[in-house]
Amino acid sequence: MIKLHDLQFVPFIAEDEIATAIDRVSDQLNKELSDKKTLFIGVLNGAFMFVSEVVKRFNYDCEVSFVKFSSYEGTKTTHEVKELIGLNEKLTGRTVVVLEDIIDTGNTIALLSETLKDKGCSDVKIATLFFKPEAYTKKINIDYIGFEIPNKFIVGYGLDYDGLGRNLTQVYQLKSNNMTNLVLFGPPGAGKGTQAEVLKQKYDLVHISTGDVFRYNIKNATDLGTLAKSYIDKGQLVPDEVTINMLNAEVDKNPNAKGFIFDGFPRTEAQADSLSELLTSKGTEVSAMVALEVDDEVLVQRLLERGKTSGRADDADEGVIRNRIKVYYDETAILKNYYQKHDKYFGVDGVGAIEEITERLSSTIDKL
Repeated sequence: MIKLHDLQFVPFIAEDEIATAIDRVSDQLNKELSDKKTLFIGVLNGAFMFVSEVVKRFNYDCEVSFVKFSSYEGTKTTHEVKELIGLNEKLTGRTVVVLEDIIDTGNTIALLSETLKDKGCSDVKIATLFFKPEAYTKKINIDYIGFEIPNKFIVGYGLDYDGLGRNLTQVYQLKSNNMTNLVLFGPPGAGKGTQAEVLKQKYDLVHISTGDVFRYNIKNATDLGTLAKSYIDKGQLVPDEVTINMLNAEVDKNPNAKGFIFDGFPRTEAQADSLSELLTSKGTEVSAMVALEVDDEVLVQRLLERGKTSGRADDADEGVIRNRIKVYYDETAILKNYYQKHDKYFGVDGVGAIEEITERLSSTIDKL
């Protein structure tokens, strides 16, 4: 996630995806315009990156120009007039391709198309990297489209928010709300349960423990609980779809939540993808995976000490404890890599007094 001025933006379209889309548009242009000596016209300021990449991929003779619309006050009956600046080429009989960074309502394209035809262009084609069909109000055909996207505010790859963001090589979407959604991990003995309760209170978050959710559904014989029990009784793993539907129901119970702490889920990349899809459908996302990091020997001693009073057999056997820790790291490594790729993994030192660890966690969360 990034912050530009006062707004936060989350990753939306990766750099390699943009390159693939531009390859596709450029291939179409090469196939259709090989004998036209095309004039490419980029619309400033946003289209400069898109124009550069398209022209580099075009294999035939062409010319490049940039234009910009300047607004000024008109007469009393005309509130605003758009003046086209920068178009000096002779256009009579020429094939022109307008390269836009983004087309939403289509107002700019409509004005530019009309101007170009008035100047005698024989053929005017429109290419855009991003197209918002929900917002488009014109009847002009868009000939080449890199991406069709929802009608949401984006920055990057030429697009800006109040001057910032044009130089970003991937595209970010405006964060739709200020929810804080944490995937909380910690090895056995790290104090994850204690910290989850503290963070829940401090940030007014809803703590969703997968184990608690399963027990609730099974105990109350809900449809999902009955389904899950049918797999468990057969010694089978409960399918991810059942688990994610349980989590979905928990999220829906808290429509006004400021965020969630997910405890015990996800455990695999597929589950992480499912959680991402679930939160996206709610207009939010995973803010971070936060993992308490504690040295193995410290964990072993903590659990052995706890075993003296807890009565839990798995806290009294050092061999069992070490195996539990190993299983945790084997599982977490997959998710650590997954969230690191999305710049969402944060390891926090879990050694010290409860208040000290809470402060470290809070310092990380406050920066999200």
